[in-house]
Amino acid sequence: MKAVISLSGGMDSATVLALAASEGRKISCVGFNYGSKHNRYENLAASSLADHYKVPFRLIDLSGIMKGFVSNLMKGEKEIPEGHYEDSSMSLTVVPARNIIFASILAGIAWSENAKEVWLGIHSGDRAVYPDCRPEFFAAMNEAISLGTDGKIRLKAPFLSINKVGILETGLKLKVPYEKTRTCYKDQSISCGRCGACQERREAFSLNGIEDPIPYEN
Repeated sequence: MKAVISLSGGMDSATVLALAASEGRKISCVGFNYGSKHNRYENLAASSLADHYKVPFRLIDLSGIMKGFVSNLMKGEKEIPEGHYEDSSMSLTVVPARNIIFASILAGIAWSENAKEVWLGIHSGDRAVYPDCRPEFFAAMNEAISLGTDGKIRLKAPFLSINKVGILETGLKLKVPYEKTRTCYKDQSISCGRCGACQERREAFSLNGIEDPIPYEN
């Protein structure tokens, strides 16, 4: 079975890619250039991961369409907040309707490529902050895509009920090259280690009892 994977270059999508590969799926990966502060770094990571797994990677430019979307994550907007991932300040990094837009495009690509599934890296740790990462959203979007494609495409989110600690545990068994991934939300080449995304990542490695293979600014 062929699967289209949303590959952002982060830990979650990297582990989704590894899981799909381990199940013998024929894989096509898609990334998005949508104007976020960390977009160029995560897309470089996504390309590196696709090369590692020897799968095609397609980058879609949505920067014009999503220009003006209000979020601290976007270029030209306010600073990325620092603190724990579940702090209320992290709601400032919500990008309006991002996963609705991404999932719709991915479904169209999957249909065109005769794939049956679209795999997403959303997980339980996202629920507190991001409304388009919650089980209710996933169920509704999956139903809409199934209806809109006459049952040809379905969404799959293998980590919907698992947090980043559990995702990392799975990925370590699958030998995911986490040194190739990008998590930090800031517009800088070296991960800051202080933003919510970095802190969640570092916590996951700490709780799994291993050292994070990427360098940090602090």
